[in-house]
Amino acid sequence: MTYNLRYASDRAPHAWPDRRPVMQQLITREAPDVIGTQEGLYPQLRELAAGLPDYEWIGLGRAGGSQDEFCAIFYRRDRFEPVAFDHLWLSATPEVVGSITWGHRFRRMATWVRLRERATGRVFEVWNAHFDHEVEEARQKSAALLRDRIAKVEATVPVVLVGDFNCLAGGSRAHAIFTQEGGLTDTWDAAPQRANATLNTFNNFEPAKHEGERIDWILARRPAAVDAAGIVNYDGLTQFPSDHFPVTATVRF
Repeated sequence: MTYNLRYASDRAPHAWPDRRPVMQQLITREAPDVIGTQEGLYPQLRELAAGLPDYEWIGLGRAGGSQDEFCAIFYRRDRFEPVAFDHLWLSATPEVVGSITWGHRFRRMATWVRLRERATGRVFEVWNAHFDHEVEEARQKSAALLRDRIAKVEATVPVVLVGDFNCLAGGSRAHAIFTQEGGLTDTWDAAPQRANATLNTFNNFEPAKHEGERIDWILARRPAAVDAAGIVNYDGLTQFPSDHFPVTATVRF
């Protein structure tokens, strides 16, 4: 699952104390093995994790330490254990904490973790990113940076890249950098069945629109199969948990 949580705010009608229990209910119901989250603040992530006892998480604030938003990765503790992880900033100096070089106003980053499946000992990597929402050049350079970094991961290790890319899967240059140049598969396109296929992934806390606009993606390197993909609607919920809908994919390697 990839899920932009919308940073915590006390402002009604979408205050975090009201959204949190509904979000926890949704995640518990969907029961993903791994969740790449965006925008979460440190206290927000701690509160969310407290209501999701089956999960551990890894992350770092994009201003360093616990400061600013996270690209935190949650994983089921009974299935996986982390064996390595790191963070990089989407800039020309990716190892410099909080760096900005491509003209965008806000810090942007990515987090990755290598997980070992407890039952088999097999490993795979999950990369999670949040691209800039204003500057096209920054999105393209961010995609090229991640494409090149993922290419350095051993070819035998499966990789999943998730995130809020703030550009459309269909026709954007960033998507092409990953799928046409980077050898990644968009799991949405590979899936034989898709839930809520026309739903826009960004809802802005407004009634759902069915225009097929996906800015939240799940990409994979050489999956053996993608059994299903979907966008999780909020039908029946009393409160919008976020201004994005979560996107899911069932992937085999």
